[in-house]
Amino acid sequence: MRYVIIGSGPAGVIAAETLRKLDSDGKITLLGDEPEPPYSRMALPYYLVQRISEQGTYLRKSQDHFDKAGIELGIERVVRVDADGHRLFLESGSTLDYDRLLIATGSSPVSPPIPGMDLPGIFSCWTLADGRNIASRAKPGSRVLLMGAGFIGCIILEALAKSGADLTVVEMGDRMVPRMMNEKAGNLIKQWCIDKGVEVHTSTRVTQIESEGSVSSPVLNVTLENGQTMACDLVVSATGVRPNTAFLDGSGVRIEEGILVNRQMQTSVPDIYAAGDVAQGLDFSTGGYSVQAIQPTASEHGQIAARNMAGMTGALHNGNINMNVLDTLGLVSSSFGLWMGVEGGDCAELYNPDRYQYLNLQFSDDILIGATSLGLTQHVGVLRGLIQSRIRLGKWKETLKHDPTVIMQAYLANTQAIGHNASIL
Repeated sequence: MRYVIIGSGPAGVIAAETLRKLDSDGKITLLGDEPEPPYSRMALPYYLVQRISEQGTYLRKSQDHFDKAGIELGIERVVRVDADGHRLFLESGSTLDYDRLLIATGSSPVSPPIPGMDLPGIFSCWTLADGRNIASRAKPGSRVLLMGAGFIGCIILEALAKSGADLTVVEMGDRMVPRMMNEKAGNLIKQWCIDKGVEVHTSTRVTQIESEGSVSSPVLNVTLENGQTMACDLVVSATGVRPNTAFLDGSGVRIEEGILVNRQMQTSVPDIYAAGDVAQGLDFSTGGYSVQAIQPTASEHGQIAARNMAGMTGALHNGNINMNVLDTLGLVSSSFGLWMGVEGGDCAELYNPDRYQYLNLQFSDDILIGATSLGLTQHVGVLRGLIQSRIRLGKWKETLKHDPTVIMQAYLANTQAIGHNASIL
């Protein structure tokens, strides 16, 4: 059996290793399009603040890990998939045949249509090469502008602020992390950052970037939609990503937001599977299909896809809960499931802005379906557990509406009751 995996991020690496455990004789090829060994993008902020070296970002620390596992690593970009012929066409001009194919190509940054975005001194923080460029410029006292304060932007924000740079953040939404936090929570994060010395602009955007000075040391003059201008030594763009699917044109693989997959991580084309940020898989909360671009989802996708590729067709994906946990300059925030609530639902809320504490619970009937927390880390595991278990809270729902911080007691009371009833049966 010839297995080929396109993409050497967490989904691809875990899939390759799982395949090797299940099929000791199959040929496994893992393709990446960067010169570095497989690494984690989520580790780049730690690299920027010199908490780890480049090697610290690598997914597997041993240089001969893949050789010992019998996994062939290749540095190639796939430009076309011939699904009928089970063949890949590579940028180098060569081809590669497969019996089973996994697409784990992840996403790429989206560059906003702003005049000047192609100037020197403007980077995304998406690859190790980006990391090197940013690390060489984000120094104490340097003037840095961060475009975008979503989840990825706020992870980068942490690293840029700790570098000692004079940091300004511009977010077009009316609050920080608008796809993860409601208005109260997002604006608490904004105020926290301002108190830590970061200049934050929301409800505005960059409209133009111009350059002066030398190519090696450019000064970037940035104009905002609100009319303000500022001079920067570095601009970092974190304005969103898009799944890497262009090479699938004409392949027959069905694509919407990402590559549509069933519960076996199988695409619309036999013998082709998808996993990770590129896959549009089952959403636990809605029952629909969505792209969930977080590393735990990618890891689970990779393992399930590999098991089905190896013939274990009973390996089914039960759907992932929307889950984000973020540390912004020491303020930990999280959101789970349908954190924005549903029509006809109910909610409970604790809001203590002076202490940067916030807790919001969203219910459908007496079932917890979503939650947001800020500055209250002790509840994180319980919130996910209640949402995932779909336990009926009964009378505890009214208790939580008066005091949502007793969520642990509600969890224990209901899980112990379930355990007691099960033992009686």
